[in-house]
Amino acid sequence: MSLREESMRSFAAARASRAADTDRWLKDLFRTAGDGTGAALVAVGSLGRRELAPGSDLDLVLLHEGRADIGAVADRIWYPIWDSAVGLDHSVRTVDEAVEVAREDLKAVLGLIQARHVAGDPELTRKAREAVLAGWRADSRRRLAELREMSDRRAEGSGEVAFLLEPDLRDGRGGLRDLQAMQAVAAAWVASAPGPRAREAYELVLDVRHALHMVTGRGADRLVLQEQDAVAGALGLLDAEALMRRLAEAGRTIAHAFDVTWRAVDRLVSGPSPRGRRPLADGVVEQAGEVVLARGADPRKDPVLVLRAAAAAAGSGLPLAPATVSVLAAQSAPLPVPWPEEARDALVAVLGAGRAAVPVWEELDQAGIIVKLLPDWERVRHRPQRNPIHRFTVDRHLIEAAANAAAHTREVSRPDLLLISALLHDIGKGWPGDHSATGEVVVRDIGARIGLTPPDVEILATVVRHHLLLPETATRRDLDDPVTIEKVAGTVGSREVLELLAALASADGHATGPAAWNAWKAGLVTELVRRVRSALSGSPPPRAPTLSEAQVALARHGGGAVRVNGGAVTVVAPDRPGLLWSAAGVLAAHRLVVRSASSAAAGSTAVIEFVVVPEYGTPPDPATLEADLRLVLAGRLDIEQRLARRTRSLRPVRVPVAPPRVTLVDDASATATVVEVRAHDRPGLLWRIGRAFGECGLDVRAARVETLGAEAVDVFYVVDRAGRPLSDGAQRTQVRDLVLAALR
Repeated sequence: MSLREESMRSFAAARASRAADTDRWLKDLFRTAGDGTGAALVAVGSLGRRELAPGSDLDLVLLHEGRADIGAVADRIWYPIWDSAVGLDHSVRTVDEAVEVAREDLKAVLGLIQARHVAGDPELTRKAREAVLAGWRADSRRRLAELREMSDRRAEGSGEVAFLLEPDLRDGRGGLRDLQAMQAVAAAWVASAPGPRAREAYELVLDVRHALHMVTGRGADRLVLQEQDAVAGALGLLDAEALMRRLAEAGRTIAHAFDVTWRAVDRLVSGPSPRGRRPLADGVVEQAGEVVLARGADPRKDPVLVLRAAAAAAGSGLPLAPATVSVLAAQSAPLPVPWPEEARDALVAVLGAGRAAVPVWEELDQAGIIVKLLPDWERVRHRPQRNPIHRFTVDRHLIEAAANAAAHTREVSRPDLLLISALLHDIGKGWPGDHSATGEVVVRDIGARIGLTPPDVEILATVVRHHLLLPETATRRDLDDPVTIEKVAGTVGSREVLELLAALASADGHATGPAAWNAWKAGLVTELVRRVRSALSGSPPPRAPTLSEAQVALARHGGGAVRVNGGAVTVVAPDRPGLLWSAAGVLAAHRLVVRSASSAAAGSTAVIEFVVVPEYGTPPDPATLEADLRLVLAGRLDIEQRLARRTRSLRPVRVPVAPPRVTLVDDASATATVVEVRAHDRPGLLWRIGRAFGECGLDVRAARVETLGAEAVDVFYVVDRAGRPLSDGAQRTQVRDLVLAALR
């Protein structure tokens, strides 16, 4: 047994021994106070739970059956306690009075439902406890709502045990009060009692509080900085960092169990949920307000299922069902290395959900899934940042930064790399040395592991290596000095990296805390980016898609050809307005998600190449899909009516996403106007964009459509009815407005 285990075991034994000694003392006091007939001494609070730490007060209730001399009996018990300088919270009640007080006083009922008989008539204690419990259960809806409100107020005022530099062990979120609240919920027969992991975490927080009382010689609940090394030593831990890392893990475990408990309470309050299952993704459905696996989905055969389920949960703003998380943790097959594209897209989709990604990530992390997917995560998991600027542990800071970065995905050309770099920018803090330099080494391995191409790995490594470049330069260097701008431009090398660093600086700063990011710093960084962008002289505009030799050969055979080969769909037809979005509408009607598309023309013939995946379930029958595509090409299929029915069946997006952006890129083409569309991906998106172009009287000459995670990055080369680029200002404004309206 280690020194730490011996220390913690001795603390638990000491609490039990202290409670037993106190019980004997109170029994003696009760016996010497006079005739004990019709009276009982009851322990509540820490003594009632046998969790008496060195500085704990005594919480006692003297029950009686209407004795006239009960005041004198009480004095003979209370005064010796006061004389011993032990803190005392006391009350004297009949059983009926105790039940009445418990009916209205939340603190009183929480104590009495866990009351423990100490001395006197045990029948009185039994009657009081059973009556209080019966009332608690009968009025559970109202009382649990009060308990939730009280817990939220307490957490708001005390912060989170896992993340504070000086946490409140009792009242903080993830502290002792939260587990005691869960026990009260369980006593109402609404949810299960806290499980073994939560109980173990609770015992650790009790041990830390016990050691804090020993070190300070008083009943303290806040673990201040100057006491942390001494408390760590008392617990047999190496130092304060080791202590705070274990405390962070315990606090997050309790907080997570607390959230799961209240989900059960919410289901009770809101009443029965619809019994049906709504598909969310392949192998993933919604049931009773939670995300669960579809019947027949097998994580042992489908290693991407865990990330697909997480993406569905984050994208829909729903929690993963605890049983589903347990199955995924126990049965998921390891992802191949490098990851398949579907897995990487699902990871990006999780992060791109913004704030909704945080609780989903926490669910996976609590179950040990994240470290299986990304083994390097273990080094930053629960790692404290003993710096008042930081408000989170390293791992929580990283997912917070990624959630913040989701609001900036419209500002960068590679939203997927922005989200991944935000998630990993501080991964080097788990290693010795400069975390930016070590982080660069680590993310090269992670980038290759998740299947990024070598050029993308290089960009990721550059962004992680220099993620502090812009804020540090903006606040420490003269921006009017040309050398400053030249050095930054030389370091970033391209506008693509510059815009990633700018977005990451904001996301990182906001995730760190108010002292790390403010309007002054944001303004300096914005000005630095403006000057560096000018120095880089811009990046080349989007290039128009061109046909490959195979596509040119296919176009020579004329129009009307449709080929479906797995996830590849090729349409060859006489070029005409609306061809691209009509074909996209057929795909959407068949529950196919367009991952990428390329449209180009050879003379009067257009060739469109789609890469598609089914939203869920098995792919549609290729013959039926081909038939519908031919019908729409011949003008014999009303695709708009089909899509309208499909749209009505879709669940609206619950999570907030960044607003769409439509940009008309000047000087990108001499023969067409380039329209770049950035939006959250959803079924039928390409069809809606194309229909808006049609309403504007435009023809799409070429297109390149790409979906990165949950983000659509689409570029269209459009002309007017006369085949010319758009030059009229009013028409350009109309195009932007109508496309934006179609995206909302």
